[in-house]
Amino acid sequence: MVVLPVRFERSPRLHPMLSEEPHAAGTRVVVQGKRGPEIATVRGEPGQPQPQERYGAVLHAATPEELARWEALHASGEDLKWLLRARARQKNLPVKIVAVEFTLDESLVTVSYSAEERIELTGLIGEVRSQTRARVNFAAVGPREQAQMIGTLGACGRENCSSNHLQEFAPVSIRMARDQQLPLNPEKLSGPCGRLLCCLQFEHTQYLDLLRDLPRKNARVCHEGSGACGKVTKLHPLSGTVDVFTDQGLLTNVPSTELRRLTEAEIKALPDGGRASPRPGKPARTQG
Repeated sequence: MVVLPVRFERSPRLHPMLSEEPHAAGTRVVVQGKRGPEIATVRGEPGQPQPQERYGAVLHAATPEELARWEALHASGEDLKWLLRARARQKNLPVKIVAVEFTLDESLVTVSYSAEERIELTGLIGEVRSQTRARVNFAAVGPREQAQMIGTLGACGRENCSSNHLQEFAPVSIRMARDQQLPLNPEKLSGPCGRLLCCLQFEHTQYLDLLRDLPRKNARVCHEGSGACGKVTKLHPLSGTVDVFTDQGLLTNVPSTELRRLTEAEIKALPDGGRASPRPGKPARTQG
């Protein structure tokens, strides 16, 4: 027995499955999952099973007849999805039907839906049962799962990460955007799902490493070459530079390696206690 990583059509997540044969990557196989028999694709090399782990099972390589049946069931699911969407509009139900999926033996049909509040789905259940004899399962999905199943384009112009390669949804916070010095604009920081972009987490640890070598925002610093002192107004982690608003009213961009951070004693010794007030008007910008 070997363990094969397989992928279902509805998600990029890889699921380890026990198999008696080491099917090659790209092979479409019939697997016994939680919902029943389904078609999946092998997406990696075989490995060894681990003790205490629970696995699904790869039954066999899919035959042409099974693949044709799977395609027909997929088409039936699409037709049923649009029918349910039309019925939901007729009934004024605040629900979005995301996907309708049959198992290979057509014993179960799963209707994935999205709704902002709890709603009564009895009418829609009757519509499904009028179209198939399969057992009906309505499953609520969140905004990220919805984007994953539908598939959308991200702001980068490529397929969104959740439907392309993400194996799990890691927590994303607005602090990650602050650490990357991004403008806190909800429209630019949100993905198609309306939640914070998953890609904010990809480089966050690298930004944290770069920020350790930079002075904090609003810190008092002095340039070692010119001796000019001022307050840090903006950080540029990728270039290793910071913007400094000097006591002379100039905004200058300098490498952090050329700056000396003032000690608490030095700040207190300043005439204004380190609270230099900006001069009126927009400061001139110079390059250090």
